[in-house]
Amino acid sequence: MRILKWLVWVVVVLAVLIGGGGLLLPASSHLERSTVIERPPAEVFATLNSFGRFNEWSPWFEMDPSAKYTYSGPASGIGAKLAWVGNSSVGSGSQEIIESVPDGRIVNALDFGGSQAKATFRLTPDGNGTRVTWSLDSEHGYNPINRLFGAFLLDGMVGKDYEKGLAKLKGLLESGPR
Repeated sequence: MRILKWLVWVVVVLAVLIGGGGLLLPASSHLERSTVIERPPAEVFATLNSFGRFNEWSPWFEMDPSAKYTYSGPASGIGAKLAWVGNSSVGSGSQEIIESVPDGRIVNALDFGGSQAKATFRLTPDGNGTRVTWSLDSEHGYNPINRLFGAFLLDGMVGKDYEKGLAKLKGLLESGPR
């Protein structure tokens, strides 16, 4: 009985530390990666402003090539939407273009089954090419688990995916005709 009481106290103390400690962490997270693609901003913009070629450069497509995708809204620009249902590696969710500034910026609203975030692509001329900066911004509210994830795991997990996706986008666009 003594061991059981001790275990209960350990669990309670851990829950208080994780819950309380999590609330001391930032309520939002920001992540970004960038690369230079040797193509003009208009060409990069045309690819990112639509989901038509998304799976050609998406870092998540190869994690579940049999995921089901649904496209809705216009083919490009504000209102274009992509929803997916996949395995445990990619989960399910949707993204919708909510802001589209020609040759400059595209903002996607992301929904991962109740958890929302925004992904932004900023395009800036860089020499003969375009610097593409892909960022992710999420608000965690008062959820200590989401705050822990944002503070300690987001960069290591999603950051690697963003790097891979940008490398694939660069390869896709630079391998095509000019």
